Amino acid sequence: MHNFEKVNPAIRILASFITCFFVFIPFLGLAQVPTQPTINSKLKGKVTDSRTKESLPGVNVKIKGVTNSTITDATGEFELITGQKFPYTLIISYVGYKTIELFVDGSPVAISLEEISNQLNDIVVVGYGTQKRSDVTGSVSSVSQTSLKQPVSSIDQALKGAAPGIQVTQTSGQPGGGVSIRIRGGSSIQGGNEPLYVIDGFPVYNSTSSAGTLSGIPVNPLSSINPADIETVDILKDASATAIYGSRGANGVVIITTKKGKSNLTVLNYEASFGIQSIRKKVDVLNARDFSILRNEALFDANPALGPNQYLSQAQISQLGEGTNWQDAALRDAATQTHQISLSGGSEKVRYLLSGNYVKQDGIIKNTDFKRLGFRANVDARPYENLKVSASLTFNKSDANVAPGGIIGSLLIMPPTASIYDANGGYTLRNPFENIFANPIATILEQTNQSTTNRLLGTAFAEYSIIPGLTVKVLFGADVNNIAEKSYVPSTIYEGSLTNGSAGRGSLNSYSWLNENTVNYAKTIGKHTFDVLAGFTQQEYTRENFTAAAQNFIVDDLGPDGLSGGATLVKPGSDATDWILHSYLGRINYNYNNLYYATASIRTDGSSRFGKGNKWGYFPSAALSWKISNESFFSSLSETISDLKLRTSFGTTGNLEIGEYQSLATLGTYTYIIGNSILTGFSPNRIGNPNLSWETTYQYDAGIDIGFAANRIQLTLDGYYKKTTDLLLNVEIPWTSGYPSSLQNYGSVQNTGFEIGINTKNLTGALLWNTGLNVSINRNKVLTIGNGASSYINGNYIIRVGEPLGSFFGNVTNGILQTGEEAEKGKYTGNAVPKAGDRLYRDVNTDGSFTTAADKDIIGNAQPDFIFGLTNTFSWKGFDLSVILQGAYGNQILNTNRQNLELFTGQQNAAASAKDRWTPANPSQVLPRAKLDPAPVFSDRFIEDGSFLRVQNVTLGYSLPRSLLSRLKLSRAGIFVSGQNLLTWTNYTGFDPEVTSGSNVSPGTDAGIYPVSRTVSAGVRIGF
Repeated sequence: MHNFEKVNPAIRILASFITCFFVFIPFLGLAQVPTQPTINSKLKGKVTDSRTKESLPGVNVKIKGVTNSTITDATGEFELITGQKFPYTLIISYVGYKTIELFVDGSPVAISLEEISNQLNDIVVVGYGTQKRSDVTGSVSSVSQTSLKQPVSSIDQALKGAAPGIQVTQTSGQPGGGVSIRIRGGSSIQGGNEPLYVIDGFPVYNSTSSAGTLSGIPVNPLSSINPADIETVDILKDASATAIYGSRGANGVVIITTKKGKSNLTVLNYEASFGIQSIRKKVDVLNARDFSILRNEALFDANPALGPNQYLSQAQISQLGEGTNWQDAALRDAATQTHQISLSGGSEKVRYLLSGNYVKQDGIIKNTDFKRLGFRANVDARPYENLKVSASLTFNKSDANVAPGGIIGSLLIMPPTASIYDANGGYTLRNPFENIFANPIATILEQTNQSTTNRLLGTAFAEYSIIPGLTVKVLFGADVNNIAEKSYVPSTIYEGSLTNGSAGRGSLNSYSWLNENTVNYAKTIGKHTFDVLAGFTQQEYTRENFTAAAQNFIVDDLGPDGLSGGATLVKPGSDATDWILHSYLGRINYNYNNLYYATASIRTDGSSRFGKGNKWGYFPSAALSWKISNESFFSSLSETISDLKLRTSFGTTGNLEIGEYQSLATLGTYTYIIGNSILTGFSPNRIGNPNLSWETTYQYDAGIDIGFAANRIQLTLDGYYKKTTDLLLNVEIPWTSGYPSSLQNYGSVQNTGFEIGINTKNLTGALLWNTGLNVSINRNKVLTIGNGASSYINGNYIIRVGEPLGSFFGNVTNGILQTGEEAEKGKYTGNAVPKAGDRLYRDVNTDGSFTTAADKDIIGNAQPDFIFGLTNTFSWKGFDLSVILQGAYGNQILNTNRQNLELFTGQQNAAASAKDRWTPANPSQVLPRAKLDPAPVFSDRFIEDGSFLRVQNVTLGYSLPRSLLSRLKLSRAGIFVSGQNLLTWTNYTGFDPEVTSGSNVSPGTDAGIYPVSRTVSAGVRIGF
């Protein structure tokens, strides 16, 4: 193991370097200030928007070939002391507008700039560099600014429906909760399926987990990044784009670039918003009267001799009201607020951006919330013409009060006849009706489940140009995380009464440092353009965690901060892991006359995670594209087809996300009783595998980019084939080894798919209307699994050759047994003594009877037939409107809540649909009878259609006209209202069709987790 002492010095050196950089680099702009030229002439003028005719403040006006420059004032006017004689050429540039060169021979001048709505898309960030979009040979999607401006707490939430090939699923509605992303489908069974995130050059893997020591509730690591700080998000999808990341590129790469300062433009921006969140829908359950009737039926079925009213008499039932609505008692309308401030600017030599943000989001479940306080500093400097240095540093502190695990399920099944408080005003410790469930309101309000995360992420690099076209770049970075959790269950609630109070503390500290050394050479020789990249990178990661707990407290006052007050100490736990990754990489981009493009890359990774014989892996890729629209013979079609490019690529990537030390034999701790003593010892608990290696994904991609009508209509089509081999699976091995299984490289999975992306400029002029549509189709199939087996069953899921991952495996319902059918069909109920009203099941193996284990079949799948996103943006006279829709079709969801609510036992509450259950007077063919102790059967009854269409976001804003801004001495000012998750159309009966949880082998499960909320907010934006 690589201990922390080896990592810590590097972090300290990097921290010192970054600190010195931010302290001293601003002064570089003061060096070598040229002497002002003799004033010979002045140039005056005004710059306006070509469409609105409004003046543009802050426009940079420069004389070509010399250093003289100025910026326009609040009215768009400028005065430039030129030191030059007419005529000469001006260069006029402004963010969001086309840069122009203007020949002038006198003063004053009137200048008109044309807005570029897709300027940010002209340059695409790829691995270890940037490219013009027209030069990209791989499959790369860029997220629009409309999506990035959504009021979300985490950037990955803004990716919903934002680009083709990207499926975003929120795994919890908990404030700051986790999000799962799949790029072109999931390929791994026991490894990771999340993409690699690269934040300002630093690779981060999002495991969507908290410390994992106490609450077990996922808290999203990316929620520590302020979305307002992000300039662009580029998504690398095919192997040509991702192979440069080698053993971490199989699941795609999301490159996040934060905002930078602009030369000669000082801007102070402030934005604030306030909103209200509410539950999108509640699950209908029985009220007190209907529940009592059901319980009477269940008791009578179990013991008819005691009569039909064993629980309550009909007179008592008639006097009952609605009873306790546990959902209403636990849920609330919750407030949210955000505040963001940034200062940016600079000179020709130094540019900077400083920002701060504060987010407070109360949860819709009481006693839950999320807060984040963050700071960012980005500085770029060019002290000399051939030297560029840059640093990016962010610190965020986030705090979350987390809902107790399984609390939603408890709220649904708690009988409405139970009360929250007893006669003395204290909590009812347990249901007084002989029910085993604790009081969920007491659990929510009195338990402590807190998580605090401190994160420091920084990168700094120096780039030196040796000769024209040849640059050397050295980058250092560090990612330091500290997560602390604490929990307390007081003795005053049912769970704590069993232990007289229990407290726990946990911490997880992780440290990662990165060093990248690259050389880039770009050269154009006639019609041939070359861009060559070579480099060596190294990254090291260390993680340490610790837990401690105590029980049996005299008082509850100290909570989790007073472990020493517990008379019974719980055995503490600790762990430490680390890994190292060394890599060599190279890439060549070739362009012939802006017609034919070729890209070839290779990366070699050496990872400490894998076996002694397989530490190194090699990941090559190649891509070709043909810009047909630049051919001379294409000119006759240019008025109709303005752009046309064909692309194709092939390559291999890897997946090393399996955890540390999986190739090694390990020891486990065990407790032994010898005599009267309790002793702790060690024994082997895993067999080693020195040949363990990464999963390898081979991917083919073919695409076409086409533009119509001067690119007012842009269409991108991609088809791909992905095959992942050497899957990491626990394979059964002979028991003579002393172990039941071993982690080995077995099996393969394929993903094939088709993606469509359409962007249109429907209206131009005073009224602007742009539309973006993307549709993604992916088909997943298991090709082989370990040891030649045809299937592998994991609880309610099956991995079967020829079927997709995420297949549900259970029994098939076949109606309800009716009176008089007991002898004929009773054998299909699975009951020894069948009764009318029992559920019937299909005899899958056709042996003439039904048994739960033998008659299972595939009853659904979590993979959607297709996913889609639709964005419309409108702009007119200062008003702007954006509407984002997203959805999925064809996937199924396991509704775990429905499974629990349709037992009809009378010992817990049931779904409102139970009112239509089978009774002699209501011979239902859908719902069974009430039964005190049914044997739960997992069946297709609980697999529901998860298709949905959602209005993900609607934002309406108004910006003050520039003429008014100039009088107010503001650069911008506006207000906006926004709605998140406003409307959802779905047949799914649970809380939300998009909130799913589960592992790679058991996805598509609504396990009673925290529901997603609807949010309506309003805010203001001001710039100086």
